[in-house]
Amino acid sequence: MSKLLGYILSPIFYIFFGLTLCIFHPIQWLCFKLFGYKAHKVSVDILNFFLTYCQIFLFNSISFKNEYDLPTDRPIIFAANHQSMYDIPSLIWFLRKHSAKFISKIELTKGIPSISINLRLGGGANINRKDNKQAISEIIKLGRRMKENNWSTVIFPEGTRAKDGQLKTFQYGGIATILKVVPNALIVPVAIENSWKIVRFGKFPLSTGNALKWTVLKPIEPGVKPPNDITLEVENEIRKALGQPMAQPASQSV
Repeated sequence: MSKLLGYILSPIFYIFFGLTLCIFHPIQWLCFKLFGYKAHKVSVDILNFFLTYCQIFLFNSISFKNEYDLPTDRPIIFAANHQSMYDIPSLIWFLRKHSAKFISKIELTKGIPSISINLRLGGGANINRKDNKQAISEIIKLGRRMKENNWSTVIFPEGTRAKDGQLKTFQYGGIATILKVVPNALIVPVAIENSWKIVRFGKFPLSTGNALKWTVLKPIEPGVKPPNDITLEVENEIRKALGQPMAQPASQSV
């Protein structure tokens, strides 16, 4: 039934999703050129509100749960599992007061309405995955901006999307690089559920009637812990929230 309904509702979803991107492209440009970064950020927040709730056209529900009073005067590294591209608009919208930035592929900075201009102007890190030196340099620059502006960053330590919802092993490189620049950053795990189901049949038809959930988990103080231990702790907190088997330290894995 979900797939059958998807054939009917997916075109409606894509029309509204695409129109939203096209409408907000010039709005972002005007906000930035006329009023600067703060106005641009407001336009991006509103854009991602609409992108998030376009899911209603697929009869998908949206749930964001945060039981913690997260600081706004301190940089935060939000570390989340990654299931689909639809993870991102909701993270931007629900974490908007933390000015969350992303580490993105440099290829995305051209050719996509609203998305590309935001990546160029929004202050995140746009990396070339084939150029490790450039990638590290951009992440370090992002860390400096976090430090200067009390911004936050969302990273996906899996490095790719889990197309079946099963977590892949978290890599600690991103967290380690940012912590070198912003050692006082708070680490906050975020568990994402069921986003993968939207695209389980591919780009068309999209799946319908899914309960999409974003859950902020207990923050982790980095202290003197090594980045690999922090990353493993983040991964296991998310695994616990999703009801998936715990990961073991590399030395203990079989």
